[in-house]
Amino acid sequence: MNRLLKKFTFSPEIVDVIENCKGIFIPTTKQELYEMVFGTGRSGKYDVVYDVPEKGEVVEATVVRAKNGVVVNYVEDYMRRRDPDCMRIGDDKPTDKPRFSDVYGFPFADMKKQTLDWLKGQELIFMPFNSGGNVYGYGSMLICPRNAAFFAFALAHLQGFVSAEETEGYEPRAIVYVAPPFRHTHFNGKQVVVHNRLDNCHEVFSYNLYPGPSAKKGVYSVLLDIGEQEDWVTAHASAARLTTQYDNELVIMHEGASGGGKSEMLQDVARTEDGRVLLSENTVTGEKTLLNLGRTAMIEPVCDDMATCYPKLQTGSGKLALVDGEDGWFLRMDGVTHYGCDPVYERICTEPDEPLCFFNIQGVVGATSLIWEHTLDSNGKPCPNPRAIVPRAKVPHIVTEPVEVDIRSFGTRMPPSTRENPNYGIMGMLHFIPPALAWMWRLVAPRGFKNPSIVGGGDLKSEGVGSYWPFATGMRVKQANLLLKQIIDNPNTRYVLIPNQHIGVYKVGFAAEWLSREWLSRHNGHVKTEKLTPARCPLLGYAMTEMTIEGQSIRSKYLRTELQDRMGEDGYDAGAKILTDFFAKELDKFYTDDLDPLGKQIIDCFRNGGTLEDYCKLTPMHF
Repeated sequence: MNRLLKKFTFSPEIVDVIENCKGIFIPTTKQELYEMVFGTGRSGKYDVVYDVPEKGEVVEATVVRAKNGVVVNYVEDYMRRRDPDCMRIGDDKPTDKPRFSDVYGFPFADMKKQTLDWLKGQELIFMPFNSGGNVYGYGSMLICPRNAAFFAFALAHLQGFVSAEETEGYEPRAIVYVAPPFRHTHFNGKQVVVHNRLDNCHEVFSYNLYPGPSAKKGVYSVLLDIGEQEDWVTAHASAARLTTQYDNELVIMHEGASGGGKSEMLQDVARTEDGRVLLSENTVTGEKTLLNLGRTAMIEPVCDDMATCYPKLQTGSGKLALVDGEDGWFLRMDGVTHYGCDPVYERICTEPDEPLCFFNIQGVVGATSLIWEHTLDSNGKPCPNPRAIVPRAKVPHIVTEPVEVDIRSFGTRMPPSTRENPNYGIMGMLHFIPPALAWMWRLVAPRGFKNPSIVGGGDLKSEGVGSYWPFATGMRVKQANLLLKQIIDNPNTRYVLIPNQHIGVYKVGFAAEWLSREWLSRHNGHVKTEKLTPARCPLLGYAMTEMTIEGQSIRSKYLRTELQDRMGEDGYDAGAKILTDFFAKELDKFYTDDLDPLGKQIIDCFRNGGTLEDYCKLTPMHF
């Protein structure tokens, strides 16, 4: 056995793969791994090809050596974003997710054997890494074909890369296996990722090469599984420490389904050419509303997607403590459509001091790939899911230590809504909600309007508990109880709702989120009760009656959508019914004997038409 692999403790079946495969490559640096990405040729362009029985050679992806890194483009449009229905469970432990044997009609043990047998016929990369980053993460291992080195390179940027030369070794707590041809031979071309939860190791079998459901969210699944065993949560959130020009300091944590504004919470306010902020555009008349905004709060990012809330971080202050669960951020660049859209990430991605990894972005050998030049799908339109992996250490003002959260916000992509075409887009710019409602929103986790991150991101659907449910492998009620305990244990963290895309008839993009963030930072996250009124829909908690930013009053129709002429109370109520019916359908899934008694009381309150006051009695609210 290779001397470096002798440091690690493997099962007999993996030892068999090691001893019988066609060759093993163990990258000891990222640069060494980078050189593997392009095969043995010097053309700078490499096709990732597999010989598939009854299909012949299949090109999965093309990899280009650009001046600023690795550019990966998939042949099929379908492979350019995550399929939300890709998870299968290969073990017999408790789960609410589809089991492999139930879906495919044969035991996963047979599939695993075929997979390991196929791997024995390949040249392989064994790459140690830490699930959850190098500081607090869990020792893990990637096993993938050498010709899929770009996948290893991506994972090395996302998680904590471990040099086999420098580590003392460990028994892997998680192992990611990559076997792309089985997508065609066994799964009808679909993305499938199988999770096999052993007693001492979480195995992830990736039968496709898009890293979203495996190298990214598959590792998230590992952390959620460990947290389920140890009673803690990895939240689906970004977080930032904000400091105003008056030295007010606020930590905000923003949760939500993919596309809910997590990455945007860490971005500076987008401005027009004259420096103003485009608040909205009326979807009926085309009228635009702009604001003048001077110096904004300094943003010190904490995490972009995975907030690990380890028990050992909690201080007893009544505020939730967290730290980033990743070493690199898998950033969606669909909002970067031309030069100057996002100067921070444009600078990082255009002139990096180490090669980066890009997906669904145009690449030319030897040229600089630009994050606003998105690959065209087969319909001739730009792919809605262009990505870049940015090392968190390169992000300006990055926070490396744990933080305690003042405000937990929840973001939802809202559709346009009017009296003539009512929909659930009734949320005002900023709502304050009691913990009970905060918990309910995290159970229901609306995926929202035109989600760009996944296949089929259209109608109102639930992302599931915590908005991380697509990545969880266990029982939804267990996760619901963990979230409720987390919320109740931290009464000094406050909760808000923030919409994006639309506020009633107005298209706002992420402007509402950026302006709400600025308002919260300037007020230390507090609001006077006289500036609040119960929202017409109890699910939305308190609406604001007034909001002023730099002497400019935000008109009430942005705060309370029933005041919009084209919405009115009748249009609002129709939209509220859509939202309420959706909550009723989704909350039923959690009402079981295993649900925490307080959780049952909260859902009973909803079922009985509870008022905002009723929710506040169950979980008092701190303003």
